[in-house]
Amino acid sequence: MLRMSGFQLGFLCLFLVVQTSCKKQKHTSKKEYKKPNIVLLFIDDYGWSDINYRNNIFTTPNLNAFKQESLEFTRAYIPTPTCSPSRYSLLTGKESVRGGMVRHIRTDSDKPNEKYHYWEKDPAQMPSINYLPLEEITYAERLKEYGYYNMFIGKWHLGKEGRYPTNQGFHDSYGTTNAGHPKSYYYPFFKEKDDPKGFLKSGLKEGDYLTDVLTDKAVNFIAEYDKKEPFMMSFWYYSVHGPSIGRKDLLKKHQNAGLKGKYAHHAAMIEAMDESIGRIRQSITDKGIADNTVIIVLSDQGGAYTNAPLRGGKKGGDALAEGGARVPLLINYPGNTKKNTESNIPVQSIDIYPTLVEIASGKKCEDKHIQGVSLMPILKGKTIKTRNLYFFRSYEDQYAAVIFGDWKLIKYHSGKFQLYHLDKDLNENKNLIGHHFLMESVLKASLSKWEAEAVPKF
Repeated sequence: MLRMSGFQLGFLCLFLVVQTSCKKQKHTSKKEYKKPNIVLLFIDDYGWSDINYRNNIFTTPNLNAFKQESLEFTRAYIPTPTCSPSRYSLLTGKESVRGGMVRHIRTDSDKPNEKYHYWEKDPAQMPSINYLPLEEITYAERLKEYGYYNMFIGKWHLGKEGRYPTNQGFHDSYGTTNAGHPKSYYYPFFKEKDDPKGFLKSGLKEGDYLTDVLTDKAVNFIAEYDKKEPFMMSFWYYSVHGPSIGRKDLLKKHQNAGLKGKYAHHAAMIEAMDESIGRIRQSITDKGIADNTVIIVLSDQGGAYTNAPLRGGKKGGDALAEGGARVPLLINYPGNTKKNTESNIPVQSIDIYPTLVEIASGKKCEDKHIQGVSLMPILKGKTIKTRNLYFFRSYEDQYAAVIFGDWKLIKYHSGKFQLYHLDKDLNENKNLIGHHFLMESVLKASLSKWEAEAVPKF
């Protein structure tokens, strides 16, 4: 029998304790990544200025409260600020011009299966694709790889049946039609040809308001969700896109406050949308998942009404000015974003795709086919590499732009250029062409090189 001295026995005990402790430490250090639920609220034609803390004409208590709990990107942009291309970019992480979508899809076309359409007043007569190609990889398809259940609610505007959300990675959808906007926000919402199978007719009645109907579905989805895997709910609002038809109770309130005409309707629509966001956030809290749910609020382009102090907007030929291309973007990622903070780093909606991939996987997004970059460093209080942001649309004379830091260059088919320093001139009132030759030359060369690479040749 082996005998040990007291010293040897003590040493052996100490060795075993240390080994056991190390094993425990090694085991506990491998903490499994907890995938959060994700809710993306994508609002249509919601201007950067149409929020109460920037413009007290509007009533947005829920968005005001959300800002207090979130990180706001004060310089968020859409690469092609218009309905369909903005959705293309958000879904794919790609500049939509590279896929040939430079305008909204024409739902009034007599030949909906044709690949391209033209715009009568487009000086370049550039073709634009009529649908999101099925071979494009969407964030829903990528999140599905990481075990997410993808729900889609609302406006699609990326193609008709056979090219709907459920054909592009979403498990289920509600409220999707062929239309880019309803004929009315009161039931019946759509023309027969836009909703031939009555997706937004079943169980509904006269007096129902579209924003509320879609919100009911979103709230019920969250409340009744019982799957083991995390979910991502993409709620793409039809509101506040025209026709401007406010909910009657809210409309009367804003008319009594002195607003007139369609602007009173617009304010009522914004308040109904804000109520919707409040209801969705409350449903997340009631479900007990607020601490593990990422919420993103984003708009698809500038508003159709005034966007002051920003210049331009959806209408009037200035959609690449700040009022048309700059949009609200707020993100709350519990445990990562710091409450009531702002970032003035210029970002674009193409950055949402890689950010979602990193949120879903807990790993760096390595997708090489996209132009977007992950916003995760900014969400964690860090920064990202300075880069150029490019813009392109094909409706009118103004058609392309580039942003580098505080500098912005806008290009016209007629040969005109505009140069602005946004930090000193948020309104884009002072055209600096001819006054900063070096920056002007650099940005013109950069934009020209990007066009040669990104714009399809037909």
